[in-house]
Amino acid sequence: MKKSDKTKLYNSAVKLWGVNAQVDMAIEEASELIKAICKLKRSGNSLETVSAVAEEIADVEIMIEQLKIMLCCRDDVENWKKYKIGRLSERIEEAEKKHANQD
Repeated sequence: MKKSDKTKLYNSAVKLWGVNAQVDMAIEEASELIKAICKLKRSGNSLETVSAVAEEIADVEIMIEQLKIMLCCRDDVENWKKYKIGRLSERIEEAEKKHANQD
């Protein structure tokens, strides 16, 4: 499915069920992802638990796209992602230097 088709679909969901219902759904899906990750930690990386986490990640990603539409914050999200990825890169570099100095 093309990105433009997905965006139309997400807009249709928001229009049909409304902002409040979709925000509630985003909360529910995020909660289900947390529960699936907790189960993964308890039971290990079995195919079943990894698959359950993957399914919940998909649900959360779909809801995140709807949140970006509802809150008109797609550009803000991208800017924050760039900033945070840059910060992560710096932290990894610093940690690798510390690790190398300890050897």
